[in-house]
Amino acid sequence: MSLYPYLSIQSNIEHHEDIESKKTTKADDSSSSSGSDSSDSSDSESDKTSGKVKIKTSANDDEMIGPPLPPGFGPIVDDKLKQQSQKYDSEDDDSEEEEETLDQKIPSSHEISLNHGAKTVSALTLDPSGARLVTGGNDYQVKFFDFAGMDASLRYFRQIQPCESHPIRQLQYSSTGDKILVVSGNCKPKVLDRDGHEVLECMKGDPYINDVANTKGHTAMLNGGCWNPKVREEFMTCSNDASVRLWDVNTGCKKHKNIMKPKTQQGRKCIPTACCYSTDGRWIACGCQDGSIQIWDHNKNFINVGMVSRTAHMNGTDTSSLCFSYDDRVLASRGGDDTVKLWDIRNFKTPLVTRDGLTNFFPVTDCIFSPDDRMVVTGLSIKKGQGKGKLLFMDRQTLDTVTEIEISDSSVVRCLWHPRLNQIVVGSADGIVKLFYDPKKSHRGALLCVVKKPRESKQMQVLSKTQIITPYALPMFREARPTSTRKFEERQRKDPLKSRRPDLPITGPGEGGRLAEKGATLSQYVVQSMILKKPDKYESNPREAILRHAKEAAENPFWVDVAYQKTQPKKIFQQPQEEKGEDDDDHPLYKKHKMG
Repeated sequence: MSLYPYLSIQSNIEHHEDIESKKTTKADDSSSSSGSDSSDSSDSESDKTSGKVKIKTSANDDEMIGPPLPPGFGPIVDDKLKQQSQKYDSEDDDSEEEEETLDQKIPSSHEISLNHGAKTVSALTLDPSGARLVTGGNDYQVKFFDFAGMDASLRYFRQIQPCESHPIRQLQYSSTGDKILVVSGNCKPKVLDRDGHEVLECMKGDPYINDVANTKGHTAMLNGGCWNPKVREEFMTCSNDASVRLWDVNTGCKKHKNIMKPKTQQGRKCIPTACCYSTDGRWIACGCQDGSIQIWDHNKNFINVGMVSRTAHMNGTDTSSLCFSYDDRVLASRGGDDTVKLWDIRNFKTPLVTRDGLTNFFPVTDCIFSPDDRMVVTGLSIKKGQGKGKLLFMDRQTLDTVTEIEISDSSVVRCLWHPRLNQIVVGSADGIVKLFYDPKKSHRGALLCVVKKPRESKQMQVLSKTQIITPYALPMFREARPTSTRKFEERQRKDPLKSRRPDLPITGPGEGGRLAEKGATLSQYVVQSMILKKPDKYESNPREAILRHAKEAAENPFWVDVAYQKTQPKKIFQQPQEEKGEDDDDHPLYKKHKMG
């Protein structure tokens, strides 16, 4: 028999008890007895009409309305309800007692190492589903890692060089995971598909136009870029041409969609070094070389800046990273002045918290929030041979150190905490990418590939047909010795190189540098031509060589006489000048001999 009808009866009983308690509170003390008698009588009459019976178990027990339960079912139902309530109470108490601290929420119990190359890992990205990891570095290479397809050898499945000899500055998957934005050291950002094939390349602007708003694209090196988290076709880039541009993939990126021009306090151009969107896509923030952080509202025009903090970081330093929290209330900035600052969007003039002494040698050092928005994570830079690079976890409220993880003997540049996988990816300056995870807290990702054994290479056995000569073998396997050398000498004789045969006579005009008519070689031909050449009597007298054509020129004029036949039929020549003596007055004074 099912207990659900009796549970519904129990809930109906509790409902009537609430109604009765409300009625009793409204009644006065003086009329309580008479009111109660009348209510009892009315209740008994209503119960009789409705077919229900009121049962009183004892003076202390609550009244129950409805038909009596079968024997043996009432206490069982009450016990189960009590057990369930006690179970829920105990679970709440356990959850309160077992609440994890901040350092216990970091998935760092296990780690794996991926080899990108020998140079700095300057870009990292994971697709939204966490299936693929893409790394880029200063060696111009971009490598693709597939967690589901990798084994314990942890090898990448594709390697490309998308921007020729330009270092990779930024990589990011789109919100749908079907495209990858590649920002390199040149002025043309690229969009790749999921497998690394080029989809489009943005247009380059005219570097001879002064106003960057009138150019179709960037004219200087790119510094950063990211996708719009809400609009899947839009992405943003910033460059050394002092502009931040928005692009639309649907238009083929032939021209930017919108442009923002950061300005200094004096109204001059200012170079943006980092940019980012808020998680809802409303705010666009960029950090500039003058130390300022400027924010625009995406819902308004981009002519004037919405919010600005002029003294956010030291003037002349590169702000390496900007990141909004998941609730879009706090902005974290990683400055080139070795600081990390948190800013409240509602009051952007002064920072909420500041942490100093965090060395930063790279223009792309990351600063991110944890998925629960309770910690801020960044990397520390070190000089060669002066310690180990560390990944620093700080409390969001005070920026106090929660814990540190030593990565390698070089600086920590890039870091990424995927909210879906709950795994941390760290890129360092020595080309090593480390991935931290916890089997109890993390999902998929590295857990898929570490359990697979490396694939054994299939070696093909090839048997070469070689002649094996062994002494004292059977006569049938012995190689026959040559009994005569006549045939061998005939073969040698036919070889012109080995027999040193002399050159055969030439039948044609010549071949191989030999001429048939004028000697055997080219040098002999040149010598014979020089000897047989007749001497020229005019060789030593050029005037006679010219005047020998005078008679022919007079009889058949062709050049000069025809041109001057009408204008100057009689030839006029310059009269010869008499030579003057040394004592003439025409000489300048400094050439005359001084007297006495």
